Amino acid sequence: MEYVSALLPPVVMAAFFIALVVTIVKSQGGPNKAKEDAAVDAALARAEAARRPDGSAAS
Repeated sequence: MEYVSALLPPVVMAAFFIALVVTIVKSQGGPNKAKEDAAVDAALARAEAARRPDGSAAS
C-alpha cells in the first residue's frame, strides 16, 4: 500500500499540469485574441514610456 501513497502526489500533479496545458492551448486565439493583443501592446508601450527618462515614444 505504500506504493499507492508514494505515487499519488505525482499522478495528481501530472493530472493538474495536463489540465493546465489543455486550458492554455484552448484559450489561445479565438474572438478575444485581438483584445488581448491590444492590452499587451498597451502595457508594453506604458512600460517603455516609463523606462525612458524624457517620456518620449520610440520611433
